[in-house]
Amino acid sequence: MNVVVLVGRLARDPELRTTNSGKSVCTFSVAVNRQFKQEGQPDADFFNVTAWGRQAEVISQYLRKGREIALRGRLQTRNYQAQDGSRRYVTEVVLESFDFIGGRNTDTSYDSQGSGYQQRSPQASRGGQTNDIPLDIDDDFSLLAEDDDVPF
Repeated sequence: MNVVVLVGRLARDPELRTTNSGKSVCTFSVAVNRQFKQEGQPDADFFNVTAWGRQAEVISQYLRKGREIALRGRLQTRNYQAQDGSRRYVTEVVLESFDFIGGRNTDTSYDSQGSGYQQRSPQASRGGQTNDIPLDIDDDFSLLAEDDDVPF
């Protein structure tokens, strides 16, 4: 079984390219914090990720360096010949599905298995409601707080 699940922040802006056949491909790095930091060791690991097709376009459009992402994919190893003639080996995560997390009013999920996009409000996923969601309530009802902060 070849499954990788990562939650981290983009270490650099996504780079979108198009192949000769017209398919979109996006590459980016994700920094994932280590649970336990050892003395003299970095406290994050950096993983190269490749997304294809519509996922690549969405990521390059909406994500920037520092934005949080949760992703699921598979590890892939490939090799190529560099301009200097040496053989280079690359291990990367090939994206299968992802969730935008943190820093926005809505989260967006995209699953490559064909279910497409799913947009949801963080409050709605916790059972609450927001002003973006139509409310079936009387006119004399008003929301006391319109922000996401907990009042205590």
